[in-house]
Amino acid sequence: MAVPNTDEALHFTGHDGPRDLAGDTARAVQLLAAWPVKQVAVTRGRDGAVLVADADGHPLAVPAQPAVGDTCGAGDQLAVTAAMTLAAGRLPSHAIAAAVDAATDYVNAGGPTAPAAAAHPSDATAPLELAARIRARGGRVVGAGGCFDLLHAGHLSLLHQARHLGDVLIVCINSDASVRRLKGADRPVVGERERAALLSALDCVDDVLVFAEDTPEKVLAELRPDIWVKGGDYAGRRIAEADLVESWGGEVVTVPFLEGHSTTTRLQHLTQQAGTR
Repeated sequence: MAVPNTDEALHFTGHDGPRDLAGDTARAVQLLAAWPVKQVAVTRGRDGAVLVADADGHPLAVPAQPAVGDTCGAGDQLAVTAAMTLAAGRLPSHAIAAAVDAATDYVNAGGPTAPAAAAHPSDATAPLELAARIRARGGRVVGAGGCFDLLHAGHLSLLHQARHLGDVLIVCINSDASVRRLKGADRPVVGERERAALLSALDCVDDVLVFAEDTPEKVLAELRPDIWVKGGDYAGRRIAEADLVESWGGEVVTVPFLEGHSTTTRLQHLTQQAGTR
């Protein structure tokens, strides 16, 4: 698959036979020299893909998560996802990473036999479906919310403690527009997609919901957590969303927080450091 007429043109090619990173990289270098493209990605089956942009540079290895299922159509899924990601203005490195993830999800969902919705759940639907499954088997759904801008040790402490209170933890985060209204035009420092990706990568977080409103009431009404967790800095205060959570039998709790850890103080510290240079 070639994407012509751009500075970031890519070509994807498959590879059959033994999976050897050095061999796949060498093949990509050969193709880069032979074809009028800027970068070449060689797909490596269950091992992911490798992206080469410079014959003398280091290759970008993109590993794949384990996948079990019918692989028919996985290459098409990868190519389409890469093309759409590039069309959205993302870098080739982002495109190949997203493409490998999409192909893996496609295989795990059942490949060509899976319903389209199963292979591509919406960002909002998947966490709600997860909560419903946990609740249906008698488990407890835990929710936590906030901006989670510039993820730090205070966030990690809260989330680890929250996860131990139930069977699944779903984190509700403010969208970029919501953060700007709450924190100012210079926030967030980290966009909602990256914030969601970082949180999802934590072992203690099972899924993430992004909400556009200034308060989490709407998303809470959809998620209906059994336990809603806030940091210990809220201890002794009546939390605004408590009435809503308690209306379906849920409980609001606070957990200990790490003193001195906040995005605001960290940004102030970084600004002071920059000013002294």
